[in-house]
Amino acid sequence: MEKQLKILAVDDDFINLKLISSMLRKNVNVGIIIEATNGLDAINLLKTQGDIDLVLLDIKMPVMDGIEFLTNIQSMGEFKKLPVIVLTTDETRKHEAFDHGAFDFLVKPIREHDLSSKIARVADLF
Repeated sequence: MEKQLKILAVDDDFINLKLISSMLRKNVNVGIIIEATNGLDAINLLKTQGDIDLVLLDIKMPVMDGIEFLTNIQSMGEFKKLPVIVLTTDETRKHEAFDHGAFDFLVKPIREHDLSSKIARVADLF
């Protein structure tokens, strides 16, 4: 059996976060789901958990937004290669996300089959 991924879902919107988590729970490639509500919490979780395989990242968040999060992890050697899928309603920020090291991009509202195919691409890396 393929490795099950440990995924960190980051979104300041409680409903979005729960929706993403429920989609992830149905996914055969997903083992553990961790949630954070902003980029700073997400970075602290990365440091304490250490073995996260994938980050699903909202861009517009308080405290530290998605682009700041990407910039921060790019400067940390151990997280530089960590796949991050950016989730946003604002497609104009797609290039900005990729410029800052995003692995992939999904436009909200997230559709379960789109999310699943992106996760499958990440699972194939392991």
